[in-house]
Amino acid sequence: MQNNIKYLKLLSEQYPNTAAVAKEVVLLEALLSLPKSPELFISDIHGEHESFRHMLKNASGRIRHELLTLFEDELTEDSLRSLATLIYYPQEKLDILKSKNSDLEEFYTIAVKRLLKVAHRFTAIYTTRKLDLLLPVNYKVVIRELLDGESAPEQKFAYRQNLLRSIIAIGEGDQLIIALAEFIQRLAIAKIHVIGDIYDRGPGAEQVMDSLIAYHSVDIQWGNHDIVWMGAASGSRACMANVIRLSLRYGNTQTLENGYGINLLPLASFALEHYRDDSSLAFNPKVAPEDLLNESEGWLNRIMHKAISIIQFKLEEQLISRRPELRMEHRKMLECIDFSKNELTVEGETYAMKDDFFPTIDPENPTGLSKGEQELMQQLAESFEQSVRLQEHVQFLYEKGSMYHIANDCLLFHGCIPIDKDGNLAAIELLGKKRTGREYMDFLDKLAREAYSGVSGTRENELAKDMMWYLWAGPDSPLFGKDKMATFERYFVTDEKLHKETKSPYYQYRDLPETADKILKNFGLDPANSLIINGHVPVAVKKGESPVKAEGKLLVIDGGFAKAYQEQTGIAGYTLIFDHIGKKIIAHLPFESTEKAITEELDILEAETIYSYEDKPLKVEDIRDGNKIKEQIADLKDLLNSYRLGLLTERFPRTSS
Repeated sequence: MQNNIKYLKLLSEQYPNTAAVAKEVVLLEALLSLPKSPELFISDIHGEHESFRHMLKNASGRIRHELLTLFEDELTEDSLRSLATLIYYPQEKLDILKSKNSDLEEFYTIAVKRLLKVAHRFTAIYTTRKLDLLLPVNYKVVIRELLDGESAPEQKFAYRQNLLRSIIAIGEGDQLIIALAEFIQRLAIAKIHVIGDIYDRGPGAEQVMDSLIAYHSVDIQWGNHDIVWMGAASGSRACMANVIRLSLRYGNTQTLENGYGINLLPLASFALEHYRDDSSLAFNPKVAPEDLLNESEGWLNRIMHKAISIIQFKLEEQLISRRPELRMEHRKMLECIDFSKNELTVEGETYAMKDDFFPTIDPENPTGLSKGEQELMQQLAESFEQSVRLQEHVQFLYEKGSMYHIANDCLLFHGCIPIDKDGNLAAIELLGKKRTGREYMDFLDKLAREAYSGVSGTRENELAKDMMWYLWAGPDSPLFGKDKMATFERYFVTDEKLHKETKSPYYQYRDLPETADKILKNFGLDPANSLIINGHVPVAVKKGESPVKAEGKLLVIDGGFAKAYQEQTGIAGYTLIFDHIGKKIIAHLPFESTEKAITEELDILEAETIYSYEDKPLKVEDIRDGNKIKEQIADLKDLLNSYRLGLLTERFPRTSS
């Protein structure tokens, strides 16, 4: 205690006397006996904001399951669906339901009572202090009083009836129902873990970010599609070009233009000036049949797509040249083109190019940006820098995100941990030093933060910004996990031999329990009681692939949330729920639309894939979070003793007379 007195002095600022300390100790020790709260693990959202929003509203199916438990003998299937939809979309559903009920007082009374019953069910695992944080501000007192009535129905029956009748009489029934429904949504999931790739492909990544920012408890493990946006917001022009190219590749510029206000008009003007006569179809957007652009939109998208792609390849090769320590010289494709013959030579073999229209490339200096390209990139860079919403979202990604995260003996990371060809943790030599496993991930995490928060223009900051691109596409990036990103070859070379991207040996060895054991030990976890959770590579359910690997020590929960992957996977994503009962993997079918969810009461259908159940219900004291609370209690008891021994002086706030 004597050695820890400086820390205890800081702690005493929050707990100034023995009464304050004793109260906190009692509350924390009581918390340890509560059931473990539910955590939701989700990955690879890829901008599918409607599906994601619905997943939050239905708590990955938890709310419907509770409704079945509470009302199975009381309500019909139609009534259950109607109640579930009211909880998910209260504001939108109320008008529909009210139009079908002639007696509105009865409707409000029944609806509120049912919602209170559901809310009361979910509150059982929370402390009063936590509930105060989750309760809607405007209806905190009212809902608390009504919930108390659920616990003591006989004693408070008349009081509760009068309270509810008064709320309805003054026209506040709608607002109370909305507040209760949103309260239930918050109660159903205590914490969300996003295992990377919020961005790209789908149309609403910025809306996904808004939902995450609004949620009460979130952590994020960066994916490669997140890191490239973070790099773009940090000032990496190679990352900016990749972000714009991907948006055009999937015919989806809504996030850039409408979501973040990135002005693509200069790119359109540049493309019209230089690529108007381009006939290559390799740059047609990759979209679903129902999302096809009309002829003129498709043509403009295509030439803009090609224009930014050429700029991207130039910027990437400039970066590779100024960073020889990355050992990526073999990826400088532009310098391998014989423009007079329109041929590409790679590793001694020559391939015919399927495109010969390169109006902005100087064969004598193929990686140099033209004057027009330089001016365009300057305009785009200013647009990224000045986007307030983008910068706020990226700041949140840094605040809540990391390269990996440990939560209740679950090791979370998006892609892979580098493994060598023999199945051991690979020692990655990067920037002059070899690093393995956790040390390597910590090093990359530090670099990513330097890119955004470092002093602009310094050598360290410029290196860190370049490393953001490496994290997106580098061969030893744990977020990427392949030997190369063959974007150039796919656009310009027909021979599919050059299209192949070889995955890291991690993906060969991840099925083995001994691989999981090595990784878990390296991160300070006990392999007997711990679990790895990944995303990044979709699980091909259609081909019989399972999300459970390494005899249950590793789970892959990327099941195709993005529509672009669903044909390959056969489902629309996995989620994992970890609550006091155990861990449950849930496979989800595609979500049709918010409109149908409201009007036709369609939920996301799911099939529960049981992963593991505990021998006995888990309490807070049984999990890693409980260990943190026990450490807090020990510190508080030290503070209590320091007051009682006179090592620290108690303080009592003055009360005004």
